[in-house]
Amino acid sequence: MTSVLYYLLFGFTWIFSLIPFWLLYRISDILYLLTYYVAGYRKETVLNNLRSSFPEKSEKEIIYLAKAFYRHFCDFLLEAIMSISIPADKLDMRMKFLNPEVFQELAMNNQHFALVSSHYNNWEWLINVPLKMAHNVLVIYRPLNNKVVDRLSLYMRSRNKLLMTPMEVIYREGLKYRSANRLFSIWFLADQRPSKNSRFWTTFLNHETAFFEGVEKIARKLEMAVVFMDVQKVRRGYYEVTLKKLFDNAAATRENEVTLACIREIEEEIIKKPEFWLWSHNRFKHSRPENINLITS
Repeated sequence: MTSVLYYLLFGFTWIFSLIPFWLLYRISDILYLLTYYVAGYRKETVLNNLRSSFPEKSEKEIIYLAKAFYRHFCDFLLEAIMSISIPADKLDMRMKFLNPEVFQELAMNNQHFALVSSHYNNWEWLINVPLKMAHNVLVIYRPLNNKVVDRLSLYMRSRNKLLMTPMEVIYREGLKYRSANRLFSIWFLADQRPSKNSRFWTTFLNHETAFFEGVEKIARKLEMAVVFMDVQKVRRGYYEVTLKKLFDNAAATRENEVTLACIREIEEEIIKKPEFWLWSHNRFKHSRPENINLITS
């Protein structure tokens, strides 16, 4: 039964992905009206997140940002569906890497690296990143509860040779590549919300917020460089990626230096254009336990 549902969903998704982009965005316009004004999908979460993150903004500004977020969010949802069939050359036109020479330099120096980004703009269209480098790209993967959607998601994200790797074995896989002297990168979505028992808490968007330490721990153990991907929306359906090498070798950094640097890059990215972050996610749900110190440097 699961296989039947998968192929039905796959077929529907594939057919939908073939519609022209002009029609896609007309559908998105309607979806925005339904999502924001009718269903009010996670509206209070979005508004509360924006208010607490930007207390200096007026209610009028908050409402404007919320509406802009929902417009972009609806575009993102439908653009993500296009990932199932969009050719690599067309995706390159819509997700343009401005300085891929950063990847080329790392390959020439035989450097493995951690690739860091966030749930900002269209992270699903970054599936073309393996085509920009000589490295194998391992992506930390958490299986979804819905097996049908999980299988479809794996297919869509693996199209361009992304290696979807469960979190519990990511270090072991990286170690295998390093031992075999095969160039590899591990891609982290660094704004994932950890449990409230996380030991790393810092200030982020006017909140005390917990973060995973995986980027720093793995990058230091495997002596990896660290590269941040800043993704900006140029216009509807078009994005630009700027690569920024933060560290040549994480093993040479101080404790918490890598984690804090990545967090500040994400924060700066969001502050520039807040409407493009995933505000519907309850990122600030937990409060810092009293026995855990706040790390700011």
